[in-house]
Amino acid sequence: MTGRLEDKVAIITGAGQGIGLAYAQRFLDEGAKVVVAEINEERGKSGLDALDAGDGAILVPTDIADEQSAEDCVAATIDQFGTVDILLNNAALYYDIDNTDNSFEYLQKVFSVNLHGAWVMARAAAPVMTEKRWGRIINQSSAAAYLYMSYPEDQFREVGAFTYSQTKWGVIGLTKFLATQLGQYNVTVNCIAPGVTMTEATRKIVPEEYLSMLPMMSAMKRTLEPEDLAGSAVFFASDDAALVTGQTLVVDGGGCMPA
Repeated sequence: MTGRLEDKVAIITGAGQGIGLAYAQRFLDEGAKVVVAEINEERGKSGLDALDAGDGAILVPTDIADEQSAEDCVAATIDQFGTVDILLNNAALYYDIDNTDNSFEYLQKVFSVNLHGAWVMARAAAPVMTEKRWGRIINQSSAAAYLYMSYPEDQFREVGAFTYSQTKWGVIGLTKFLATQLGQYNVTVNCIAPGVTMTEATRKIVPEEYLSMLPMMSAMKRTLEPEDLAGSAVFFASDDAALVTGQTLVVDGGGCMPA
């Protein structure tokens, strides 16, 4: 049976572990060639080894916040597989995020990766897609963009940076602007906003008592696994979504239901 992404070439950033690794395996299963674009080469090699890929996947060390690195990633993809059809902007600062650091300097650092990194990668890949009049860009936001948490009443000290949520809300906006510009070239741009996903990174930064409550906070009363997100990515990457662009799909089992 032919996969839905047969003969397509996909760059997946941050594909060495977690959600990115699940995306990579599903794309391979659907017939795509995959570039594992990872800033951490050791993690990238480990992820590549974990994939059932044959010669259908390669590792390209990539810093998404660096323009030259992004351009080199696209060039290496073309050199190996001939083109770029799909860009999945999955990589972000999350594993080591410090939500207690409200400094402007730290906010800028996270923006440079979580939001501007997606733009840098799109800027590098878009010329290939527009030239051939076919492409798919899939950005990754987060349900955190929609969750406005109140603070306990206390003596006011400073305005919070809302670092992760700010950057992920920005990704939703970037998706719409890119979709508007690139649609005339038959390039769609869409966005996935996962809920709290049971990855190693989540287990590191989210308190266990909160993780145990997650099933009760969703309509479907279950946790979200990386593999649960892969079908949405395949849909956006396939011809089934040929006229779907500028959209954000929250995938979290019904915990967050934005209008």
